[in-house]
Amino acid sequence: MVLSRRNPFDVLWEEFNQVQDEFARLFNRAASWAVTAASGLPISVWEDDNAVYAEADLPGVDPAKLEVTVTEGNRLAIQGERPAPQIEGASWLRQERPYGKFYREVVLPALVDPDKVEAKYELGVLRLTLPKHEAAKPRKIVVQG
Repeated sequence: MVLSRRNPFDVLWEEFNQVQDEFARLFNRAASWAVTAASGLPISVWEDDNAVYAEADLPGVDPAKLEVTVTEGNRLAIQGERPAPQIEGASWLRQERPYGKFYREVVLPALVDPDKVEAKYELGVLRLTLPKHEAAKPRKIVVQG
């Protein structure tokens, strides 16, 4: 028998993610952006039969300082820091771009193989390919009759 410890707040995060997804469906992109704006990291996630894909816009972030993790087979976490510009001798008139540390965690729609995840950062966009675990891939069942 294998015992695993589970963070008691995981259930709350899962429920929060479900509410966030429901808001996104109900109110389309406007609500989705509003909910994710607080995290400072809007993320797009989609899937096909073989993999789950994710993209996050991270302009100005050093890719060497990004930390991407997959835990429990279906929890994707992205964290890092977007440094604030150092402007001397001037006053801000408008500052709408988010700066500072960010952390975003999403529950993926399927189990993925963390050893096969590919991460690429190009032109300020982080692109992840998360191959599905064999147990999560659809299988055709032959019906005998």
